[in-house]
Amino acid sequence: MIRLESVDAGYDDPVVSDVTLAIERGELVALLGPNGAGKTTLLRTVLGLQRPLRGSVTLDGDEVGSLPRREVARRLGYVPQSEPDAMPSTVFETVLTGRKPHTAWRPTAADRAVVGDVLTQLGLADLAMRPRSTLSGGQRQLVRLARALAQQPAGLVLDEPTRSLDLRHQLDVLGRARRVANEGLAVLMALHDLAHAMRYADRLVVLHDGAVVASGGPAVVTPALVAEVYGVEASVVEVEGQRVVVPER
Repeated sequence: MIRLESVDAGYDDPVVSDVTLAIERGELVALLGPNGAGKTTLLRTVLGLQRPLRGSVTLDGDEVGSLPRREVARRLGYVPQSEPDAMPSTVFETVLTGRKPHTAWRPTAADRAVVGDVLTQLGLADLAMRPRSTLSGGQRQLVRLARALAQQPAGLVLDEPTRSLDLRHQLDVLGRARRVANEGLAVLMALHDLAHAMRYADRLVVLHDGAVVASGGPAVVTPALVAEVYGVEASVVEVEGQRVVVPER
């Protein structure tokens, strides 16, 4: 569904180079790497917010750069790390903005029904009339996810969605992302936490020094990779069937 072919992404100069990657429906791909590795830059390129310096990004075969922004929003939902509360709004009103790619002017009864269904699905129905500014960080991130799902997209892009969240809300957000992938969405998610990526993702793509240095299942995370990419000496062990990184100091 989402395909990158030989993509260089950046501004005047590439931040990441020669990235070839495909995310199919039903698949969750975790994009990993240290700060400054280019994860957010690559996600912005996938979303069409900046053009690739070289190569192509396509959604179901269509060049992202050739599609109107409304059409991109119909196909891809986006969950940012955070965003300001620019205007007072309730949870329902916030999620309803996710219907904008589908409405000509004002929301319809069908749009409101979609929002109601998504809020129920994510366990947010009881918060529908709450001002967004009164929510916890974890609740706000679930609202952003709900807004993206209200777009009824075929794919979902999440930029470090667990940043600044406590453990319970981290697991809640990641579990929801895993479920929507299982339901048929193509999900691309930037993460910092290797353990979370190995637990929830079908495939890990690791960026370092402007390039993809590893791609595959959890087995691609090895002591040598952790040392090369993060500069940390560590062991990788299995605990109850899950791979875990254990730093040696």
